Amino acid sequence: MDQVEKYKIMIIEDDVVIADLLQSHLCKYGFSPYCSRKFEMLDEECKKIEPHLILMDITLPFYDGYYWCHKMRKFTSCPIIFISARNADSDQVLAMRNGGDDYVIKPFSMDVLIAKIDAQLRRAYGEYASAGQDQIMFADCAFSMNKLQITRKNQSVELTKNEALVIRCLFEKAPDVVTREELLNQIWDEDCFVEENTLNVAISRIRKRMEEISSKIDIKAVRGVGYRMGVKE
Repeated sequence: MDQVEKYKIMIIEDDVVIADLLQSHLCKYGFSPYCSRKFEMLDEECKKIEPHLILMDITLPFYDGYYWCHKMRKFTSCPIIFISARNADSDQVLAMRNGGDDYVIKPFSMDVLIAKIDAQLRRAYGEYASAGQDQIMFADCAFSMNKLQITRKNQSVELTKNEALVIRCLFEKAPDVVTREELLNQIWDEDCFVEENTLNVAISRIRKRMEEISSKIDIKAVRGVGYRMGVKE
């Protein structure tokens, strides 16, 4: 993530006093907070905002936080921290089962909340995001071979096996040039002949996948050699 880009925090809290207080404190800590007001269409609002993290109350108009968390998990993997006055173990268990990442009980210390927000952001986007062996980071995207998926912020696109094999090699070698021979070896199939054009098709489709999630990654052809992954200016 560019240093000039702030983490967007979506605040889903119907108590205006608490919501405004959270917004004020988050601004002081350098975040870009957004307070939801349309509680009947929080999923559409979330898709539009594309937050990096969500603070979710449980008791809300129309539907509760559990409902919205479960629904949002169908299209976003961003961290969701529940904030509620409910302190029963069953409430916390229900929050986690519906896709929550953490649970803070009201009243809470703002320092503790900020620490929890920082921890979730580090896991999702920062120093711990690429700790797993399966996930490779480059520029604004994360690639997962197990999931055959590229993710940018809250958007993901699925890849074919060949596309995944090619992009894994490009991610691992970036920003160095990868030869066509190296890439063709990645998609070599002993049971059938792999045409030279197969690689061209895979690269073309990968570029389209990047465009679908508005990634800044640029796959450039190096004439007579192969391809190099860089970042668009």
